[in-house]
Amino acid sequence: MYENTFPNKRYKHTIEFLEKHISKDTDILDLGVENPFSKIMKERGFNVKNTTGEDLDTNHDTLLNENYTVTTAFEIFEHLLAPLEILKTLKGNQLVVSIPLRLWFSSAYRSKTDKWDRHYHEFEDWQFDWLLEKAGWQIVAREKFTNPVKKIGVRPLLRAFTPRYYLIYAKRIH
Repeated sequence: MYENTFPNKRYKHTIEFLEKHISKDTDILDLGVENPFSKIMKERGFNVKNTTGEDLDTNHDTLLNENYTVTTAFEIFEHLLAPLEILKTLKGNQLVVSIPLRLWFSSAYRSKTDKWDRHYHEFEDWQFDWLLEKAGWQIVAREKFTNPVKKIGVRPLLRAFTPRYYLIYAKRIH
């Protein structure tokens, strides 16, 4: 179903991680608008509702008003100015999140054509772990994986060996 190419490798890895840790009979709030991966989650039997594109830094209505036990957030927190406040506001008691890791050989991502498609944060793993801890979450499982690209050069070669994504399953501790 998924080849070992972008974004398919990431999707395959993420859905396997999600299925390992989250029951399909739970209600999931997926941060971010409906996207190819939220469609995959639904096709695999998860009950998923997405946020609608509101600015989660300033508008927490959906986080507070929806009924859900699990929050998923796949490559969302790097775009937000205040992820601590969002992580503290979530009602659910389980969290599955992925972030792109900061790479020493590549600057933070910033689209030149889309003012919203930018990374305000690019975390190292220990920074994101600390953020979750400060927000009241305990990491139960974590994985890192690479994102090879089909290009020639030093950076593409480094991407084949350097983990790019950090995937976490956490439970609320307070």
